Amino acid sequence: MNSLIAHTTDLINGDAEQKKAEIRDYFLKTYALDEKLYKHLKSDRAFFRRADPLRHPLIFYYGHTAVFFINKLVLAKILDHRIDSHFESVFAIGVDEMSWDDLNESNYDWPTVEEVFEYRQKVREVVLDIIDSTPLTLPINWENPFWIIMMGIEHERIHIETSSVLIRQLPLEFLKPNVFDVPCKESGDAPKNRMLNVEGREVVVGKPHDHRFYGWDVEYGEHQVAVDSFKASEYLVSNGEFLEFVEDGGYKTEEYWTEEGWSWCQYQKAEFPLFWRKDKGMYFLRLFDQEIEMPWNWPVELNYLEAKAFANWKTKQTGKTYRLPTEAEWYRLAEQNGINDDNYATVRANIGLEQFVSPCPVNQFKQGDFYDIVGNVWQWTETPVTGYPGFKVHPLYDDFSTPTFDGKHNMIKGGSWISTGNEATWHARYAFRRHFYQHAGFRLVESENPLIIRNDSYETDSEVAQSCAFNYGAPVLGFDNFPKSIAEICKQYAGDRSSLKLLDLNCDTGRTAFELSGSYKQITGIDFSARFIRMAIQLQEQGFIRYITKDEGELVHYHDVQLSELGLNPKDNLQFMQADANNLKPIYTGYDVILAIKLLEELYNPKQFLTTIHKRLNVNGILIVGSRYDWEENELKRENWPGAFKKDGEPVTSFEGIKALLQDNFELISEPVNQYAALPLSSRDVKVSVVEISVWRKRTS
Repeated sequence: MNSLIAHTTDLINGDAEQKKAEIRDYFLKTYALDEKLYKHLKSDRAFFRRADPLRHPLIFYYGHTAVFFINKLVLAKILDHRIDSHFESVFAIGVDEMSWDDLNESNYDWPTVEEVFEYRQKVREVVLDIIDSTPLTLPINWENPFWIIMMGIEHERIHIETSSVLIRQLPLEFLKPNVFDVPCKESGDAPKNRMLNVEGREVVVGKPHDHRFYGWDVEYGEHQVAVDSFKASEYLVSNGEFLEFVEDGGYKTEEYWTEEGWSWCQYQKAEFPLFWRKDKGMYFLRLFDQEIEMPWNWPVELNYLEAKAFANWKTKQTGKTYRLPTEAEWYRLAEQNGINDDNYATVRANIGLEQFVSPCPVNQFKQGDFYDIVGNVWQWTETPVTGYPGFKVHPLYDDFSTPTFDGKHNMIKGGSWISTGNEATWHARYAFRRHFYQHAGFRLVESENPLIIRNDSYETDSEVAQSCAFNYGAPVLGFDNFPKSIAEICKQYAGDRSSLKLLDLNCDTGRTAFELSGSYKQITGIDFSARFIRMAIQLQEQGFIRYITKDEGELVHYHDVQLSELGLNPKDNLQFMQADANNLKPIYTGYDVILAIKLLEELYNPKQFLTTIHKRLNVNGILIVGSRYDWEENELKRENWPGAFKKDGEPVTSFEGIKALLQDNFELISEPVNQYAALPLSSRDVKVSVVEISVWRKRTS
């Protein structure tokens, strides 16, 4: 294992050629570590076993980390071809239980393990060739091609940990133990946990964009928090300490649980944490690759809901106020004990596979006056994840974090024994749904100070907010609402029939789909970015959204949209999914109507889309295309333009090019018409586009 241990790469300092060699080595070690993780599976059958009903089988994650490299390199225009378009669609999306994740196993015909292994080897060679052939300049920032390589590497390192959690949930009969190494052998009684003082002080969190290490978008920005003095437990809460809660009927007493927590507890019929097993009065602990007799002095591993119930039970028992730390309190605890950005990587801790391949006793790694501020297991916090002031998404991974800004994903801090790369850095910010299991435990905070949770209930992402205004805002400059107009055009040519299935590609925040939901049998809205469909899903589930738009200078407007006030209803026949329109899964077929509005100019290969979209339409199906024909805005390669160039000395318009590409499979049933689309950027800045709409019918032969 020692040969595979690596720290994330400094992207600013050093020699360019040396840096390229470092990144190459970092990639190879990451890839090899991922491969070694899956060697814990005894047979191919284990790859197709669903360890968690809310997750895909492990074969998905085995392919996903490789596919991610290709999809991002293609999107960044660093790679001009795909290796396997089917793999790069099937393994693209579905790692969290978001509404747009397709977890229906009947929609998948998984390839064999050998086929995925061979694909991974091809990806390995492609990435190495790009690393070797691409000139490197320092510093490596968001615009640098090597940032995308680092994005793929750090993404794979996240999945090494999250896949180990899924492996931990497989029956032991499917696993080979000790492939990484043997677990910690130290075990004993739980130490008595003391509450120690932490002095209040202002904490400044957030990462500057010129930071030396790779970071995910949610890490950047700056946030100042005045942290009041509090007490924190000397140790992480141990299995032995948590046993008191279990034996006192903690899992059977509703008053200790939040409403969400009690609902989960009842549904799961939980009696103790997931990784505990009780047999004939004895407790055992499931590690990620084996089971051992319960080590009572190791940290308890559980979800946030269980940790919160324990804190509420402790409050009831003592009359003092206990809870989990906030993110800012974790930083304050770390700073008081001499841990900071400069020395984080050198703190002696059970982290990054450098000590053990399991947790270890909570009193083994002292850091200042406390233990395990860093490492052993992640620590749940009270803080739902959201962006810091100054937050902005990376254009090539715009849905890494924003889909979790829903108040349902809580931060974990400190890293675990298997946290590597970016996960093992000072600024690491990861969040999971409160009922999820990771290698995560908690420490207690005692404080009478009111718990203030920052929760941005209004959408502040400027692009998403502008889309909301475009879809649901008042008419601008006298122009009709564009998405609503598209719905009317659709009904004009496709009819208003409850038997039809419709696919809305580039559905944005969903207005057209909602407008048509009462007219057709089934509507699937697809967008490349989960940032946008997240708002459509919220409208469907909750009936309202809130967003902020710019007025002037520092002034803003707050908007509330009620679906019912627009005369719309969240129909059950609507579904919103994330997908790449240039590489759709096979399940997206058999439609009577397909909308491709303002889509072509956003694709990396509109010609390929136009020559294949007929395969997803029924005979006599309707295709409605709308485009601004701005092929240069997203830097589309010239050979992928449908038109807008001269051929043999004669001009070929975009529409003429589209017609030539569609004519073998479609007939034009309406001459193109112009439709105005007014996008408000602020109170006094409106972007008006002219979108040409053409309507086509699929030929019978």
